[in-house]
Amino acid sequence: MSAIIMDGTALAKRIKSNIRKWTNSLFYVPGLAVVMVGNDLASETYVAGKIKDCGECGFYSEKYIFDKDTCEENLIDLIKQLNTRRNIHGILVQLPLPAGINKHRVVASIDPGKDVDCLHPLNMANNVVHRGRGPVPCTPAGIMRLLEEYRFDFSGKRAVVIGRSDIVGVPMAFMLQHANATVTVCHSYTKDLSEITRQADILVSAVGKLGTVTSEMVKPGAVVIDVGITRGFDGKLHGDVDFDSVKDVVSHITPIPGGVGPMTRAMLMNNIWTICHEPGRK
Repeated sequence: MSAIIMDGTALAKRIKSNIRKWTNSLFYVPGLAVVMVGNDLASETYVAGKIKDCGECGFYSEKYIFDKDTCEENLIDLIKQLNTRRNIHGILVQLPLPAGINKHRVVASIDPGKDVDCLHPLNMANNVVHRGRGPVPCTPAGIMRLLEEYRFDFSGKRAVVIGRSDIVGVPMAFMLQHANATVTVCHSYTKDLSEITRQADILVSAVGKLGTVTSEMVKPGAVVIDVGITRGFDGKLHGDVDFDSVKDVVSHITPIPGGVGPMTRAMLMNNIWTICHEPGRK
């Protein structure tokens, strides 16, 4: 058996195309402000991708880059200004931030109605209780949309999430639970990890560590979602999952690259669309 490779790139392209059609019908241009601190190469690459996506969706974008030695207050002052700008509908602070800057304080200064990354405490709480409106965590939302595209039935299924970050693991667990899956969250303190993962109908690995999931750790016929990205000694991007061996055991699997990554970015664009559709927004 060879798994179906879940094509995040094609679906993301379709989502962005539909957003562009909607943008063309507007009498205003949705705007995104991206705030970055330092010159981290990976962050610069991610930001460039998001700016490119904005162009594809017909959005206006601004980029602000602070020196890595900037103080926290400078960052928050800019965010407060962006909160009041009518032509800026979404604000994104690129993480990680340098040591000495309180990520939680910075994120909390963003207007929840402009928080496209869904990291503000209010937005995170809304997603925990499944409020059903406003921005959603981009990576988990992208995964759910991809699974829905392949007609995965969540009800009663056993789901295992490896990783408990605020950005992926925790919101992923809640989204799966809201879809009526039975969810287990594993982390670095979990004992007998393989025993747990072998019970999963759907396995999501969001650790960022090469070789986290091997073929012996997956249930035959399961769906495996690989979120982690690591650059190997060969210079290529790899995920948490040993793709070559696992794909011969499972029914569906996401590739690296071309799986979850494009869907994360598409959901960021979709969050801007969602924010602009809220009553009173223009």
